[in-house]
Amino acid sequence: MGNSKKVFVFDDNADILELCTIILEDAGFEIKTSSTSNQIVDQVMAYMPDIIFMDNWLPDVGGIDATRELKGNPTLKGIPVIYFTANNDVKSLAEQAGADGYLSKPFDIQELENIINKHLGI
Repeated sequence: MGNSKKVFVFDDNADILELCTIILEDAGFEIKTSSTSNQIVDQVMAYMPDIIFMDNWLPDVGGIDATRELKGNPTLKGIPVIYFTANNDVKSLAEQAGADGYLSKPFDIQELENIINKHLGI
């Protein structure tokens, strides 16, 4: 499919990245993963995803600052950012970051697909 949607997942947990990759490729998405949010704007510019998943606990630049940086960038601010973390406070963290939505970990496959479909209007 030439028109498959692109998802970018930022998480420092390799197991989560692998799980997301398997689930999303299976669902027909293209996926790129990164374990660091350093140079977040450059990383996202190079891939131009349709949607971004952002973990809270990232080395160096945390998820909140990384999300704010994306939302402050005129080219990238329209890309939905879904905040996802095992933190109980995921909703307020997502609000602080200015994210477009949130997903608690552990998540189930259906939740992951639902939130993507919702934000991409699929």
